[in-house]
Amino acid sequence: MIPLLCLFMITGARSQLKQVPGSYSNIAYDVEGRLYFEKENKRYFADTTGPRYTLPRLLGSPEGTSNGILFDFGDLQGSITYGMIPYGKAPHPLPVFRFTEVLEQGKAEINIKEDFKYPYDFVGWSETGQFTIGYRLIDENGLILFDGEVSATGTGPFQVVPTLYEGPFVNHVQPNSVTISFETSVPVLAYVAVGGKKYADEGASTHHEITIDGLDPGTQYTYTIGYGDLSQSYHFTTAPQKGSRKPFVFAYTSDSRHATGGGERKLYGANAYITKKMAALAYSQGAAFIQFTGDMINGYLSTTEEQHVQLTNWKKSIEPFWHYIPVYVGQGNHEALGYIFRDEKGRPAAFIDKFPFATQSAEAVMQQAFVHPSNGPESEDGNKYDPDPNRVDFPSYKENVYYYIHDNVAMIVLNSDYWYAPTVQREPSTSGGLHGFLMDNQLQWLRNTIRDLENDPDIDHVFVTQHTPAFPNGGHSRDDMWYSGNNDPRPYIVGKPVDKGIIERRDEYLDILVNQSTKVVAILTGDEHNYNWLKLTNEVPIYPENYPFEKLDFSRPIYQINNGASGAPYYAQEKLPWSSFTQSFSVENAVCLIYIDGKRVTMKVLNPDTLNLVDEMVMRE
Repeated sequence: MIPLLCLFMITGARSQLKQVPGSYSNIAYDVEGRLYFEKENKRYFADTTGPRYTLPRLLGSPEGTSNGILFDFGDLQGSITYGMIPYGKAPHPLPVFRFTEVLEQGKAEINIKEDFKYPYDFVGWSETGQFTIGYRLIDENGLILFDGEVSATGTGPFQVVPTLYEGPFVNHVQPNSVTISFETSVPVLAYVAVGGKKYADEGASTHHEITIDGLDPGTQYTYTIGYGDLSQSYHFTTAPQKGSRKPFVFAYTSDSRHATGGGERKLYGANAYITKKMAALAYSQGAAFIQFTGDMINGYLSTTEEQHVQLTNWKKSIEPFWHYIPVYVGQGNHEALGYIFRDEKGRPAAFIDKFPFATQSAEAVMQQAFVHPSNGPESEDGNKYDPDPNRVDFPSYKENVYYYIHDNVAMIVLNSDYWYAPTVQREPSTSGGLHGFLMDNQLQWLRNTIRDLENDPDIDHVFVTQHTPAFPNGGHSRDDMWYSGNNDPRPYIVGKPVDKGIIERRDEYLDILVNQSTKVVAILTGDEHNYNWLKLTNEVPIYPENYPFEKLDFSRPIYQINNGASGAPYYAQEKLPWSSFTQSFSVENAVCLIYIDGKRVTMKVLNPDTLNLVDEMVMRE
């Protein structure tokens, strides 16, 4: 029996679920509670297919047995490859895969006593009675689905204990604080110990996000995370005091969704092969942080559960290096998550951002999956198109639009795929956000943030990053901030187009960066799976023929550096008005290493697969 209060809460939650945000149009629920999009008196119902994979299913419900560990992956067909993880014995611990078992009706038993007896016990489990197994699930077609972990105690029989299956990650590094996050298989009260002091969870949880404060700037600290009877130790370095102007380097790249070629190049949702090498290269070159802006995963999904699986696969691919340095991410179009409305033949008629926005949208999942500063705008609620100022009609910008500072550099992370409706250009009657468009409240926040940074004497250089190039060069000339030179594409709100088209909005954006700032060095973009750079001046042609609107005048040059070369399938160069000014175009995998030395800014671009130099340049003397 459900108590009255609980029943009221459930009923209230269901009522909220049935409320379509007022920003959409021609979308409603029928009397049976089915969501539909209506056009010309015809209804297209939202796909209600559940997730193919969920994290609980892929974690396998492990149980200890007399000889080892029994996994149950439901109806999954394929195999499990496994090996011990040498925690404490390697700086970047990864499983050393040793054996493979075929799943039988989704189940497999790992025989610890036999498989890892002397001389294969290189972690010493037979003496300590503690170990962690890393496993890889591969389906019947050879696709790698998931890399998981399970910890156990005993020497036979064995007992499965709380397992840290994701992290720990170093996040939001500041001069005097840092946040450590990680995920455990079951709720547990965990802690982080630094400098003889413990910082603990407020209560038992599977998600752990613990902030360490009172630290000294520019100092390396060893930290230990404890969960149950197990622990792991790594180190981080706090950011220098703002404006100290000590030399440092950071890394930039994007676009790592899975590709062809098999193996880790297609680890369900992510190109783990190149992404891992990208992080390893950045770490080995002493990068203070990595900025990764969009298209981490294949995405375009309709369930939050499956979105989390793909994002976890991406995070796990760079986990061994994220233990030490922070990784900041931005949202791209392939992080799209929504309702897909299909016709009678199963073809998509429309795709909109999922709601309730607070828990189900693409933006909400980004907030759930990552730990970023919360200093961005609230949402697009309250803009002049808002249908009802007293209710929430747009998703949150929390942790998907933000900025952070490292010494004398500020990085502004924008979301050019906010409230993204992938079909809005051809089917605007649903309403939704447009790929590449920065909406009003976000643009005003950018204007205010740039103004504040201009007035900050400790900041010399500002970088702005969003997924979509202002000037595409190969692969996305039909969208991004260009749309083949057509200004007509724009978001629709409550069935009506906003005032400004994509090229007008691009120019408003550039005006802020160029003419309202002296500190913005470059725009860091992706989306196109290649590397190139463009120095923007008045000499660069940036308009279609017979463009009827006011044209932008550049008071000074800035750069657009595009690096979408972290493993997604490549795009070759196209012919566009600015093509003759585009430099160093390459389809090699690439990591941009940007060196800051006082007023001087330089860049080297390396191929993380072959380690050869792709490019180098001076941006500021």
